[in-house]
Amino acid sequence: MKTQTQVPLKRIDENRWQIPRDYMPGMRVPGMVFANEKLLETMQFDQALEQVVNVAHLPGIVRYSLAMPDIHWGYGFPIGGVAATDPDQDGVISPGGVGYDINCGVRLLRTDLKEADVRPKLKSLIATLFNDVPCGVGQSGRVKLSERDLRALAVKGAEFVVTKGFGGSEDLAHTEAQGALDEANPEAVSDRAYERGKSQLGTLGSGNHFLEVQVVDQVFDEDKANRFGLAVGTVTVMIHSGSRGFGYQVCDDFLGIAKQALQKYNIRVPDPQLACAPIHSQEGRQYLGAMRAAANYAWGNRQMLTHLTRHSFEKVFETGWRKLGMDLIYDVAHNIAKFETYTIDGKKKTLCVHRKGATRAFPPGHAEIPEDYKDLGQPVIIPGDMGRFSYLLVGTQQAADETFGTTCHGAGRVMSRHQAVKHAHGRSIETELEKQGIIVMGRGYKSVAEEQPAAYKDVNEVVAVVHQAGIARRVARMRPMGVIKG
Repeated sequence: MKTQTQVPLKRIDENRWQIPRDYMPGMRVPGMVFANEKLLETMQFDQALEQVVNVAHLPGIVRYSLAMPDIHWGYGFPIGGVAATDPDQDGVISPGGVGYDINCGVRLLRTDLKEADVRPKLKSLIATLFNDVPCGVGQSGRVKLSERDLRALAVKGAEFVVTKGFGGSEDLAHTEAQGALDEANPEAVSDRAYERGKSQLGTLGSGNHFLEVQVVDQVFDEDKANRFGLAVGTVTVMIHSGSRGFGYQVCDDFLGIAKQALQKYNIRVPDPQLACAPIHSQEGRQYLGAMRAAANYAWGNRQMLTHLTRHSFEKVFETGWRKLGMDLIYDVAHNIAKFETYTIDGKKKTLCVHRKGATRAFPPGHAEIPEDYKDLGQPVIIPGDMGRFSYLLVGTQQAADETFGTTCHGAGRVMSRHQAVKHAHGRSIETELEKQGIIVMGRGYKSVAEEQPAAYKDVNEVVAVVHQAGIARRVARMRPMGVIKG
């Protein structure tokens, strides 16, 4: 296995490192890694940097194969990997550049509650959320969908859920892409995907998915924090989930198709997990249509999870969610491919931007930012682990110029799930966290052990890199009070 020391890194500055294009024959662009020296050490025994090199071989790739500071090994692309391809230069779409959990993403809700209001009721609140929000493998949602409903959800996304009475139009305004991508193609989705998705709307899932009650403990930009309705002591809720079995099946179906496309279109890549198809090909168009349908399912799923969360708060605090001030600050995707316009060599180009474990970070004034945030920049949500912190930031022009409007999506793993379970042997992670004032409820010992804080990089280090590099700017930091996990 190659280590970090065998992939040459040219230091650009304290937070940027370049992998030369001539490192490996076939690289079409250099690699660019955002990290400080401490974070680079966490990559030493991981193949993620090698995957950055592999991605640089994709036909039509533009400027760089990018790696965010939370980078770790993934399927094909590293998690934390970003690549933009040019459809007019034989650019490709790669399912591995989106991932299995299509539109896995995170949303942040504020409340009018303060820590002193919640702390006496915290155990009851977490138990209520755990009871009301289906989480874990095999859990079904409260709403069963017909195939007709599923197809409508695949097209309309979060709007479908809101029209059923589960939220308001203001939720859609504060969701990336208003909660639905255009040109979704329900006909490109397999019967197996529909079967898997029919009972999973409003389910959290397992793995690194979570629902977390938090409190703002530090504000870096008071003016922006005030605009988002945040101050030190404000209680927030963060929800992390995706498209569940529906999206997983879409990815699985199209990976097989993409592998066949490699031979059909004579595409050479160093790793078969980077299977891809030309964007303008039938296979490419079919995947894009199905991927958008799965992304829309995910936005609908997070909208339903928001409704269930608000309902739990209503029961515990005996008042309506609007009176509790449970407004959605924003919802961002971090496993997705989208067409966006950037200036390349002085010309405006529409590119297919793959974000695999990476978050959109658009600058002030961008057309896709909600009107009430237009002068602030797009809200960027970066969760950490359940024992430390999470962050709210805003996007920047630097990100638009340098990273296709992208920053990192989380802390990033430093242990595999197997390693984490082994590391937790003989310990109770829940007890350890409760001593810190954090209440954790999970479906089983393994699900919590896999996600213990030690399994992740220090999110403070990760966020410091993106802030110092200028690709997102810190607004506020939240620490966990209580967490539910599958």
